[in-house]
Amino acid sequence: MKVNLLVQFLALLEEMRGRAETTSEFQRLLEFYGFDYYAVVRVPLPVDTPDALLLAGRWPKGWPETYVRKRYMQVDPTVRYLGHAREGFRWRDTLDVYRTSPDRKRMERMMVDARQNGLEDGYIFPVHGRRGLLGSLSLGGRPVDLESIEMSLFDGIARRLFWKLIHEIDPEMAARSSAVVDVDLTRREMEALMLLGAGMTSPEIGRELGISSHTVDWYMNGIQEKLGARNRHHAIAIAFRLGLVS
Repeated sequence: MKVNLLVQFLALLEEMRGRAETTSEFQRLLEFYGFDYYAVVRVPLPVDTPDALLLAGRWPKGWPETYVRKRYMQVDPTVRYLGHAREGFRWRDTLDVYRTSPDRKRMERMMVDARQNGLEDGYIFPVHGRRGLLGSLSLGGRPVDLESIEMSLFDGIARRLFWKLIHEIDPEMAARSSAVVDVDLTRREMEALMLLGAGMTSPEIGRELGISSHTVDWYMNGIQEKLGARNRHHAIAIAFRLGLVS
């Protein structure tokens, strides 16, 4: 029964008119599934605030302010894991991935704080485009167990819902994100380039992506070579001109 609702939503998504109808129907679907909260967001960068990223969503009252005030985006294990993920994953599974991280204690505090604010558990479904990670769909609240087929269907919903919302909210950004650029950057190179464009240094990029600063430098050399750039500043200038970052 639940799976049929996911299939039906996917089939009817393109026929929904406007942001209001789309989000209303999506919230009805989530309420049936038992999810209390959700967020459709643009790609998260450390320099952004949650409000700047949000395309549509509903969070516990006061949680976004707490998240920003305590600088949780810097240590959020779900955001870190999102940079590596190719498909949806469960929040609680990410802590095991970073069990040896120097930020482990802050990660645990963040997860405890989230639970105390009503975000006991949840899922994130990444949305990728030609330039790497573009955004994601987060579902949370009370613990909900999803079957593998449901995970796959929510992956599909995340992609189509993201593109529908971004086309309606920011058509220019949608055009830039979907345009073909004749530069063959890998997903990892795109992630490093976007963080560089946000003003981060090699050590900061390394911490964000979970790699060494030497590996970041290796990626940067590859990026500069592919873009024909003289240095990192030139690479960013070219990337902005091509629409690789915005």
